[in-house]
Amino acid sequence: MDRIQSCEHPIEPFYQPLNNEEALFEQAWRHGMPVLIKGPTGCGKTRFVQHMAHRLKLPLYTVACHDDLSAADLIGRHLIGAQGTWWQDGPLTRAVREGGICYLDEVVEARQDTVVVLHPLADDRRELFLERTGEVLKAPPSFMLVVSYNPGYQNLLKGMKPSTRQRFVAMRFGYPPVADEERIVAREAQVDNALAAQVVRLGQALRRLDQHDLEEVASTRLLIFTARMIRSGMSPREACMACLAEPLSDDPLTVAALMDVVDVHFG
Repeated sequence: MDRIQSCEHPIEPFYQPLNNEEALFEQAWRHGMPVLIKGPTGCGKTRFVQHMAHRLKLPLYTVACHDDLSAADLIGRHLIGAQGTWWQDGPLTRAVREGGICYLDEVVEARQDTVVVLHPLADDRRELFLERTGEVLKAPPSFMLVVSYNPGYQNLLKGMKPSTRQRFVAMRFGYPPVADEERIVAREAQVDNALAAQVVRLGQALRRLDQHDLEEVASTRLLIFTARMIRSGMSPREACMACLAEPLSDDPLTVAALMDVVDVHFG
């Protein structure tokens, strides 16, 4: 259960709006509609959900989905201890009871039989069935179900079924435009605008290296990591090696090619 987090942010998480995503999310919440967020790794999906939970003043339960995630991990289970047997709610059940947000990150990683338990919550019923306790929980108006995944990882074995996908209002995220990404890197890494711009220009150049068959391109998250390392005193080349080139590829030749681009920008 260590992949499940509950949080109420006393300080609003920084988020740079890019389009109408805040208004769309809020309207979906007001109408009791679940939301599906699609986008590449490190583009701000989780930060956006944290930001909206704070903005709407709702408790947030975040679940990092994986292929061993069971329905009981979401709903709850009976536990046995010195005082006997008792029921412990899972994060989905707690979010329903409290009228908060349950956010399932990378939902396509979860088993299909786990995802099916979401169906009654993701349609007009807005109900959660607790088979082991005999309860049927009616979600309060403030409850919201949010899921996300990276479309680049989808394949025939791991994809969201149309019967599930069509229950959601969908939003597509991408990496921010250059000016917005510079502001994000400067704010999150606490660096000056000149360094943020230099790191973002490097990130843009690395994203154009499609001939190297990278599984993923340099994310905004990695650019923030790089800028933080440089701010702390690490040389730009070392920071770029540790925070950009090595995370992007295990192939030494590809890493060397990425570092050639780094040397052009920080040489």
